[in-house]
Amino acid sequence: MSRIASTFARLRAERRLALIAYLTVGYPRLDVTPSLVEAAARAGADAVELGIPFSDPLADGRTIQAASQVALKAGATVARALETAKAARLKTDVPLLFMTYLNPILAFGLERFCRAASEAGIDGLIVPDLPPIESADLRGAADASHLDLVFFVAPTSTQTGIAAACRAATGFIYCIAVTGVTGARAELDPALLPLIDTVRQQTALPIVVGFGISRPEHLAALQGRADGVIVASALLDAIAQSPDDPTGQVREFLTGIRPAP
Repeated sequence: MSRIASTFARLRAERRLALIAYLTVGYPRLDVTPSLVEAAARAGADAVELGIPFSDPLADGRTIQAASQVALKAGATVARALETAKAARLKTDVPLLFMTYLNPILAFGLERFCRAASEAGIDGLIVPDLPPIESADLRGAADASHLDLVFFVAPTSTQTGIAAACRAATGFIYCIAVTGVTGARAELDPALLPLIDTVRQQTALPIVVGFGISRPEHLAALQGRADGVIVASALLDAIAQSPDDPTGQVREFLTGIRPAP
């Protein structure tokens, strides 16, 4: 059983929502990312999504775009992201996933990237601009390197699109909570819960909600409905408030976002 599958199986038995923390590799500095991964895991993150900075992040809102630009200016590359993941893996056993767009993978080489990611301790890939129907080549490379490949569904997805994502995905289904790009929101979209129910009818994979998750109330509303949440922009916003103490900000934010029992 993969590290991702075993984590969700354990959390399901505990009736607990998975908390997945998103960090941009190289933000606020390249050397601090492994320590942020460790801090996130110690603060209760059940998995960590590592975003590889990209110059044209079409699915990302202002916060992640800004973090990516800081990281790119500091010299973040795919190769350095792989080195960072390897260093982070030495600090924690929680599942690690790369979030990256397709072009950086193609430039690096599909098989080479998947092999290197697996050797670095990465467990899965999230590629926002890769449609399921065009994923066969990356699917084969990921399978060969024992990497899960996660696909998206959204409130705007058609029944055909949802079915294709459910067929193609392993690890979990990434359910987009809002229409639009990433970024913290005050309220969950009313279309989210019906979407989760629709996806649940088509897959036995865990359903993880991302985009806009930023408050304990969001987690409370999704308890018993989804299997996990991804906290991204709100966590990066917290780091931006005190970039000289990013580990402290990560600990404080993730400890505070879980609803009181």
